[in-house]
Amino acid sequence: MSDPTTPPTREETNWAKPTAALHTGALQSSAINLNVEGRQLTGPLKGFGQMWQKTYWVRLEGAAVTPEQVIATWKAEFPSFWPKGNRFFKREAGIKPGEVAVLNLAVPGGPPVTAISTGIMVIYADEVSFSFMTPEGHMFAGMITFSAEEAEGATVARIQALIRPSDPFFELMFRIGVGHKGEDKFWLKTLGNLAARLSAHGEPQMKAELIDPRVQWSEAGMIWKNAAIRTGMYLPVAWTKRLLGR
Repeated sequence: MSDPTTPPTREETNWAKPTAALHTGALQSSAINLNVEGRQLTGPLKGFGQMWQKTYWVRLEGAAVTPEQVIATWKAEFPSFWPKGNRFFKREAGIKPGEVAVLNLAVPGGPPVTAISTGIMVIYADEVSFSFMTPEGHMFAGMITFSAEEAEGATVARIQALIRPSDPFFELMFRIGVGHKGEDKFWLKTLGNLAARLSAHGEPQMKAELIDPRVQWSEAGMIWKNAAIRTGMYLPVAWTKRLLGR
C-alpha cells in the first residue's frame, strides 16, 4: 500500500493507467460516437502497413510565449485549431492522462461533414507535451506527441507521429498518396492555426521518414474494425431514421 503522505511520482500523475478497453463516457449529443467504446489501444508496433515517423513544426516567431504557455493554450483550445469539418469531442476533464475523446473527421479536400468516427486516448501529459494513442479501427495504429520547446531564440511547437496504417484498406490509401497528403495537410493547417492564435508568424514545416518498409500480414484482419467502412455503413441508416422520425 502506498504512503498517502508521499507525493505522487511522474508515472502516477503524467501517464495514463493501463486499460483493457476504452470507454468514452457521456459526450455532447452532436457527437457521432462510433468505433471507440470497448476497443483496445493499438500502438505503432501493431498495425498492418509501413511504419512512418512524421514530424511537423512551426517556429512561433514574434510571439513572446514560453513552451508551457503554448501547451496550456493548445490543451485548453485543442479542437479549435483543427481544419474545418473535423471535430474533437471530449469530456470536461479535457487533455489529461486517461481521457478518451471521440473524433468526427471529414475527408481531406471534401465537404466539411463527418466521414469517419473514431477516437484517441490521452496516454501522457505534462507542462510541455501531451501524447495520444489510437484505438483499433483508426486510420493508423500509432502515437502522436504534441510538444513545445525553446530553440535558437524562439519557441517551437511540434507534432511527432509514429504510425502504421492499421489495415490493408488504409495502407492502400497511404500508398496512393491520399493518406499521406491528407494527414500532412491536416497537421500543417493545425500548426498554422495555433501560430495565428498566438499572434506568431512562421511557416509550418514537416519531414517524413520511413522506419519500417514491411507490412504485417498478421494484422490484416483488422480491416473488420475499419472505422471508415463502419462509419460509412452507419451514416445512411442514421440519416434515414432521422428523416423518418421527422
